[in-house]
Amino acid sequence: MHPDFLPTGKPVVGRRRGYGELPLDKRLGVGILGLHEGHTLLVALRASGLCRAVAGCDLAEEKRAAARLACPDLHVYERYEDMLADPEVRIVALYTPDPMHADHIAQAFIAGKHVICTKPLLTSLERADELLALAQDSGVRLQVGQSTRFFEPFQRQRELFESGAMGEVEVLDAHYVHRMDWWYEKSPWTQGSTHWAFLGLSHPIDLARWYLGEIDEVHALGSISRLARTYGMPSPDILCVNLRAADGRVARVFGHYGVSEHPQGRSLIECWLMGSEGSSVARYPDLRLTYALERDGIEHEENYEHAMSGYYFRHELKGMHYGEFCNYADYFASKLLSGEPNSPDLAEGIGTVAVLVAVVRSLESGQPVRVG
Repeated sequence: MHPDFLPTGKPVVGRRRGYGELPLDKRLGVGILGLHEGHTLLVALRASGLCRAVAGCDLAEEKRAAARLACPDLHVYERYEDMLADPEVRIVALYTPDPMHADHIAQAFIAGKHVICTKPLLTSLERADELLALAQDSGVRLQVGQSTRFFEPFQRQRELFESGAMGEVEVLDAHYVHRMDWWYEKSPWTQGSTHWAFLGLSHPIDLARWYLGEIDEVHALGSISRLARTYGMPSPDILCVNLRAADGRVARVFGHYGVSEHPQGRSLIECWLMGSEGSSVARYPDLRLTYALERDGIEHEENYEHAMSGYYFRHELKGMHYGEFCNYADYFASKLLSGEPNSPDLAEGIGTVAVLVAVVRSLESGQPVRVG
């Protein structure tokens, strides 16, 4: 049976978001570096209207073999330099360990390729100016793969906000909690080369910047869970951060990566917008948005579990990112084709990294820290 169809004969992907449709031979070619998480994009692009997977690259033969099986026409490479030389690759999608992102972005820019880079974009600001200059010189663009923004309830929440129905966002409360023993097993590099502020808190921090704009100051507190201690994680995996925006509005973000999950009680990711004329809560992995507006006094719920679980999860484990990855690839392609700006782009992504750097400094000092 073809993997794009269910036993009933119906397609795996039913309803989906759309950013346009091009003939297959006109779609932008995507080359994927890192075929573990990147395998998700490889499969997700079967539902794309503007992109097609043309190449994949990984050091591990078993991952290259899995990519060939999923996409028999794929150009498969062991060396990144060889994939960058492939003329069919217009966009490079990076799913490599976080400390490697700066090098891989720079190489793609020098090769004249646009870039999708999974979050966190960078783990420090050391090479931010270099990357901005390379992008300017080469005339290419970057899309940060902030998957939460591109999950259906968060897209709908944004559309509701942009319609003006909620008024001005006065306060934002967002969290990302997830038990990460599986991550420590999959990615042992985590333990010595990065921080959970970048690994996990980048999701709610990005949401805060999406709605409140530039962040001026953060105050962070944290501790280390029993799970993190078991795996030898030296830095906090429980983080609570207050943020103050440049215009004085405030937000609170929280993360816990050793939590005993309670999915019926709280979703792994939630964004609660408290507006002057209404409030809304978007959730992940629940395909559900709830909101209440002063204009009608009714609590509304939009539920996409039946209509869109095939697109976002391909009826697999809740927590796969097929739909989000396809959304941000097609969104980015649509902006490249139209010449309009994309978000979050390189500059916006670097701004989020600046906030994350300030969060780490505040955790270390216990004091409020200015961003930048």
